[in-house]
Amino acid sequence: MAIERADLESKLREIEDIVDETKEQARTTGTVLVVAAVVVAALLFFFGRRRGKKAGGARVEVYRLK
Repeated sequence: MAIERADLESKLREIEDIVDETKEQARTTGTVLVVAAVVVAALLFFFGRRRGKKAGGARVEVYRLK
């Protein structure tokens, strides 16, 4: 049984298609994760700001030493 050039080319194209599909899926998943992380960070920032305003804010005492 001999392996012909056409057999190799078809198998390599099949592998290339699988790799491209996997790459696209990973890119889509990565984009979704980044967007979700940004949304969560923004929500935490705004809720933290709101809670800080209700509490009266941080009180800081500054002493100058000469």
